Amino acid sequence: MFIENVLKVKNDWWRYFIGCLVIFIGTQIGSIPFIIAIFSKVGAEGASKIDQTSMMTVLEDSNLTLFYFLIPYLFGFIGIVLVTKFIHNQTLLSLTTSRKKIDFSKIINSFLVACLIILITTISGYLMFPDNYIYNFKLKPFLILSLIVIFLIPIQTSWEEYVFRGYLMQGIGGIIKNKWIPLLTTSLLFGFLHYWNPEVMKLGPFLLIHYVTTGLFLGIVTLMDKGMELALGFHAGNNVLIALLVTADWTVLQTNSVLISIGEPELFSLLVPLFIIYSIVLVYFSKKYNWKNWKENLTGRFN
Repeated sequence: MFIENVLKVKNDWWRYFIGCLVIFIGTQIGSIPFIIAIFSKVGAEGASKIDQTSMMTVLEDSNLTLFYFLIPYLFGFIGIVLVTKFIHNQTLLSLTTSRKKIDFSKIINSFLVACLIILITTISGYLMFPDNYIYNFKLKPFLILSLIVIFLIPIQTSWEEYVFRGYLMQGIGGIIKNKWIPLLTTSLLFGFLHYWNPEVMKLGPFLLIHYVTTGLFLGIVTLMDKGMELALGFHAGNNVLIALLVTADWTVLQTNSVLISIGEPELFSLLVPLFIIYSIVLVYFSKKYNWKNWKENLTGRFN
């Protein structure tokens, strides 16, 4: 069982407190190159006026900005590896899955499922509302973008998965000794992580429902499948294809994507399809991987 892996390692609460600090410090160290680049561009006075939105455009090169934006996750991921090994005496394998080895076929399958969903929804939106999009494809910037996205965005999404569906879910589970509290807690924390995203500033705090629901979906997938493989692949596929296909001036990632959305976003049109899509994907995964004992896997206790 996945979450019960925590019982086999050093799981004192203070270890998780220190571990979270180390992971946080790692991401802050990784932010230094971006900070230096911003100061070099606008100076100390200009940098003091930059907010979350303007930060993504100040360098005037979206590929370079994206590169700097993603580097902290690389350092944060290194922090996870170090914390897991040296503070908890745990292997990355047991933080990832209950299986004897990581099932890469599941990562690939869920990656492709997420890519297919983004591809279908983007093409459908473009065909139904062509006036809401600008064709933005430029070969050289797109090729550079593709390299950055392929190598760094999976690190970003994996960092989020290992922190929330791995480290914190197992850690909270080890303290509470049940599954539903870690599931709900990590979903709420995952939503709170995105509170300062430009999307939330644009559409309001109710958009956090989107992120909490996504966290809940990925958490359910992780607990039911007894491992993070499906969540790792799905999250990566979603973010990779979005970065390549479509961007908007109100989203956190400003990229040299194929399309730029200029339509006015609506909260309702974002949330309702989300619930439908996640429900369909859960049914698909449950049938394909023969999930059973939902109540026990999502709410059961353990010692």
